[in-house]
Amino acid sequence: MNPARCFSVVNRCSSYVSSRSMKIYTRTGDKGKTSTYTGKRLPKDDVIFGALGAVDTLSSHIGLSRVHCQQDDILQDLKSIQCNLQDLGSVIATPRASATPQQLENISFSTEHISNLESKIDAYTGHLPPLTNFILPSGSECSAHLHVTRTFARAAERSIVPLLEQHGGDIDAVFKYLNRLSDYLFTAARYCSHHDGIPEEIYTKQTLGDS
Repeated sequence: MNPARCFSVVNRCSSYVSSRSMKIYTRTGDKGKTSTYTGKRLPKDDVIFGALGAVDTLSSHIGLSRVHCQQDDILQDLKSIQCNLQDLGSVIATPRASATPQQLENISFSTEHISNLESKIDAYTGHLPPLTNFILPSGSECSAHLHVTRTFARAAERSIVPLLEQHGGDIDAVFKYLNRLSDYLFTAARYCSHHDGIPEEIYTKQTLGDS
């Protein structure tokens, strides 16, 4: 299913449980265009769908990180973040120019999610040694996966930039959330490695002859 359609359907159905099954294929995108939440048809290579794809990829990598994570607090965070990304996708999939007041109300994204991430970053940092050097993405298996996921958070953040001026509305909160999310994932990676008793590897400038 196209990410835009997925995000839109989930958002529309968030306030009630439908007895109807959701069809996996629709054939409506076979001509190279697909619909936003407002019903506006756009080419599949539009920046909106590029951003949705980046967020979808990010959420999938978070799911993979959950498989390899053993810390209950981080696991709970990651599941909550995936739900937030679903809501965040609905914001991206709703062009303001063609949205109704009801649709705009449905896709509101609270800035409290940003504050919540910041609180978690501060809390986990309090359990870690001070960061005085660049570290190499590595550590435990969970930590390594979180570092990879962090890079996809940065990619998703970059994909939002073209929408900041033209999209309006809650897109600013979406951008800030993704920015904080990459910081959270970096901190969570350090936290998991520390919890697993694996020391961080420090960056050192390599010279000829180093191995």
